[in-house]
Amino acid sequence: MKELKGSQKKYLRGLAHNLNPSAFVGQKGITETLIGEIDQALEASELIKVKFNDYKEKEQKNALIKEIAKATQSHIAGMIGHVAILYRQNIDVEKQHIRLS
Repeated sequence: MKELKGSQKKYLRGLAHNLNPSAFVGQKGITETLIGEIDQALEASELIKVKFNDYKEKEQKNALIKEIAKATQSHIAGMIGHVAILYRQNIDVEKQHIRLS
């Protein structure tokens, strides 16, 4: 899995601007159900938002989103406030909606 370039992250953040969060991280933290939900959302649309409801510390959120990205084999396109943007290119070429240069 190649790392995203800065320009690619900026492009993905722009695409994600109008999206609503697909998953919410609550007080239970990262669970198998949450990872499954995020995995399905990435499979369906490649680019999603994850909102942190009960975590306010930046270090906590960064650690959690890195763990989620690793578990779902996705890239972190950015973090704005309490919302993280994740991207994972679809394996099926016909289902790929986003083209990164």
